[in-house]
Amino acid sequence: MNLEELQREVFGVIRQPLTRDENMRPRTLDGKSTREIAEKIIKPNDRLSSAERLEIYNRVYWFRILSSLAEDFPGLRAVIGQRMFDRLLVAYLTELPSKSFTLRNLGSRLESWLGDHPEFASKNQRLALDMVRLEWAEIDAFDSAELPKVSEGDLPTLGDDPTLHLQPYIRLLDLAYPVDDLLLAIRRNDAVEPESDLASNVVVMESTARRQKRVPLPKRKKVHLVVHRQENEVYFKRVPAEAFALLRALEQGQPLSDAIAESVNWTSQKVEFITVRLHDWFANWAALGWFCRSAAEPVNQ
Repeated sequence: MNLEELQREVFGVIRQPLTRDENMRPRTLDGKSTREIAEKIIKPNDRLSSAERLEIYNRVYWFRILSSLAEDFPGLRAVIGQRMFDRLLVAYLTELPSKSFTLRNLGSRLESWLGDHPEFASKNQRLALDMVRLEWAEIDAFDSAELPKVSEGDLPTLGDDPTLHLQPYIRLLDLAYPVDDLLLAIRRNDAVEPESDLASNVVVMESTARRQKRVPLPKRKKVHLVVHRQENEVYFKRVPAEAFALLRALEQGQPLSDAIAESVNWTSQKVEFITVRLHDWFANWAALGWFCRSAAEPVNQ
């Protein structure tokens, strides 16, 4: 057995979900004996058998990825409840195990997966999906690229019908629920609770859930949200529907005239209603650094 084969064998076992008692499963999900696999790839020592040694890695792996994913999605936990959230984490990571070198990407496929598994959110599925979209957008916006900014003073030099580019970290969310307010309320609630130093991830989550007061879930309300970054901090900014449609068209690479037409078509507002607001919108967005030069555009030194 070469090194690559050994690594695949080890990972094939440690990524198997734990039992209810947080032990290694006697058999993998495809029916193989974990004891036989362990004996083939790991030697026992004077204290632990091969299976017991491999079980340590199995536990550490699952405690770490469950803890990381739970930390990334406290809003989803508040929406669907702690018990369902615990089940969701295991089901999601079992069906879609990590393929990335970084824990940051654990939740990248959660929105699409939850859309295919409505049983984890029942009547709150749309609210849950909106929350996942917001929480993932925040993660994505935090470490996405930033290109040289286009300032307000640069805008008049771009021509009569410019194609404006949005920063790569900008995320535009068309939401059915005000999950931005809900997430901020959850964080305020979490901030007053002391952190636990318990070792088991499951115990940590259950202990935290018992301490915290339940945050009321919001009623349905249309929200158009821009997730953006300033000085290494991620912020949420609501914008009118007309402005959102315009930004979305710019994000798709449409020139300004087409973006205005897209905003008119999407919102049924008159052209004059939108054009009279353009100056204030663009001044604000440029001040926030939302506009940038394209990656292929040279920067004057």
